[in-house]
Amino acid sequence: MTNESTTSTPLHPPIGTFQEVDGRRLHLHRQGSGGPAVVLLPGASAIGLDYFGVQQGVAQFTTAVVYDRAGTGFSDDAPLPRTAAEVATELHELLHAQAVPGPYVLVAHSLGGAYAHRFAQLYPQDVAGLVWLDAFHRDWDAYMPPEASLAATQRLSPTEEQLRQSLPGIRRMCEELLTDFPADLRDALVEYHVSERWIHAGMAERASMPDLAVELRAGADLPDVPLIAVTPLGVDPGQLEVMGAELLQAMHDGKTRLYADMVDRVSDGEQRILSDTGHSQVVFERVDAVVQAIRNVVEDAVEKAGCDGAGQEDPA
Repeated sequence: MTNESTTSTPLHPPIGTFQEVDGRRLHLHRQGSGGPAVVLLPGASAIGLDYFGVQQGVAQFTTAVVYDRAGTGFSDDAPLPRTAAEVATELHELLHAQAVPGPYVLVAHSLGGAYAHRFAQLYPQDVAGLVWLDAFHRDWDAYMPPEASLAATQRLSPTEEQLRQSLPGIRRMCEELLTDFPADLRDALVEYHVSERWIHAGMAERASMPDLAVELRAGADLPDVPLIAVTPLGVDPGQLEVMGAELLQAMHDGKTRLYADMVDRVSDGEQRILSDTGHSQVVFERVDAVVQAIRNVVEDAVEKAGCDGAGQEDPA
């Protein structure tokens, strides 16, 4: 891995708080009460408050936490990319510093799956359930054509200059996706997603994907906890432009098989396919489906723990 520090000035978050972990301030926002607490792990180029709509729904029935990894979003700088163990350990320390009791339901989107899996490897007793939102899996390459392997998709990713040239379109897309967010929150998120920090952090984290797969393969499989894999199969315009229709369809077929096999490896697993939204848009366009999946995993986790949330307050 090559390390690159995100040094552009972080923007000021309109909501949330900061917690120091290992000498760095991490931004987080916590809502709701009860347990098991739900923790959302953002994908590459995404940050915690992108999941505000999902958090609002989850907070109606349990504690919901969103946060920014060091080097991303509103958190302090860090050399990027980082190992999955570094990110998972940081999250574990953050939750303990904030007195958010475990075990947790981890909701991983995209690259967040690598960090959720490593968290489960390091702290299996702290994982009550998992929701996989089209999330990273260490076995990706085994299900994909060579043109869609982790290394190949990294080579297909836009360059820094291409990203910079696309910022006006990204601004418009963000404004559309975030139209229902409070104005101050929407404005802050839009400005982040057209910032130099956004460009550099996303590129650096995506560059780590092949190494993350190797790191995860050295450890255990996902734990036998309630698991729902939400698999969006709608056409993502950005992916279509880069890959073309034939390769994109092959990728959709591969990931459908991958996540079906993943949920089959646990006692209480389910795959839910969404045909009307894409990889990046699912947490904005299908908040209802995402929140329902989280609710179902929370309920199953409570039942598995003996209907008492492993000693926590029952969800409201």
